[in-house]
Amino acid sequence: MPLVTLTVRKPKSAAFKSTVLDAVHAALVSSGVPAADKFQRVIELDAEDFRFDTNYPDLQTERNNDFVLVEILWSVGRSVKVKKKLLQELMSTLAAAGFNTENVMVCFKETSWENWAFGGGRLIHT
Repeated sequence: MPLVTLTVRKPKSAAFKSTVLDAVHAALVSSGVPAADKFQRVIELDAEDFRFDTNYPDLQTERNNDFVLVEILWSVGRSVKVKKKLLQELMSTLAAAGFNTENVMVCFKETSWENWAFGGGRLIHT
């Protein structure tokens, strides 16, 4: 069960957020995540609460107020090959939608299967 967190600077339109979230979900599904396994949240922050470097580490264009931080929390076990494929698909989809992909940062976070209780406090993977 990936948990996707999108952090952006205020204000962002519903269309902006949906485009990114839909692209992330499509890339996850392409990497083997079930289509119904969709858990997403958006955190919109004021500029003073969401600071970032405009060039780090070696961007081709500067980041701007449309910078998007995508955090994907999922269970351990995905290979670097799977992550690279997911990133390629995500960036292709966002570029096709008119996004500057230099404005998109993705962070994978992994946790053990026994750390998920999907509902009712049941640890179904133990």
